Amino acid sequence: MVEEVSTFLNCWPGQIILDCTLGEGGHARHLISRISPGGYLIGIDRDGAAIRIARHNLIGHEKLVEIEQANFADLTEVLERLEIKSLDGVLFDLGVCSSQLGVAERGFSFQLDGPLDMRMDNREKRTAADLVNRLSRKELEWIIREYGEERFAGRISRRIVEERSSRPIMRTGRLARIITAAVPGRGRIHPATRTFQALRIYLNEELEALKTALPQALSFLKPGGRICVIAFHSLEDRIVKHEFRRQAREIGHLQLLTKKPVRASIAEVHLNRRARSARLRAAEKQ
Repeated sequence: MVEEVSTFLNCWPGQIILDCTLGEGGHARHLISRISPGGYLIGIDRDGAAIRIARHNLIGHEKLVEIEQANFADLTEVLERLEIKSLDGVLFDLGVCSSQLGVAERGFSFQLDGPLDMRMDNREKRTAADLVNRLSRKELEWIIREYGEERFAGRISRRIVEERSSRPIMRTGRLARIITAAVPGRGRIHPATRTFQALRIYLNEELEALKTALPQALSFLKPGGRICVIAFHSLEDRIVKHEFRRQAREIGHLQLLTKKPVRASIAEVHLNRRARSARLRAAEKQ
């Protein structure tokens, strides 16, 4: 949703922008073109592999960009270290990027057989395999229901525990087959979709990080500064909606620019199927 982000952030030359989810640098490259000359973009990402791709994609813009490998929950620490006092714009593009989904070794995709990893930051020790093989059935059921909104969480968790008793579940392909066997019938999405989402979100503490980061980001915005958040499922979007409304109504220094989330265009969904679930919310600091 590059065009939508560009419209809502309303960037111009000389501004300071924080991209909290740099990824491969797609949004950053477009934003740099809008804030040049004289602008400055700080890019944060937890994923070292994505950062390496972003550095390559942003060659030629090194003087305009500062890239940090960090969790966006720690954005205050990052900005203070860089001596940034205020921001003109902030972007969060949540979820996983194509380089994560498209590499089997990262373990994010149930469509590619690889190690059951799912770490956003490979400096962390715990993997999805640790969750699947060590947590109790009740803990797994809670995670799958709470973070995946999966109505068959009980069936899935029981089947996982049964299957791991014979040998540990270490591969995405095997886990996907176990889940598929546990879920009756076939719906509109793959049976493993919600469970993989749940394990990833819980492992990487994604919702907790978002709850922590949003107030921090808003505190750094200048009056007239804008924030855009692209969420990919209802749990993320709910957090963004509630925080924006809280800041607008209770604190009174935020104007909502989107009463309802903006969805990707039909043309963009045609080019990128992942965009079909994207929901953009934007607001302006008063």
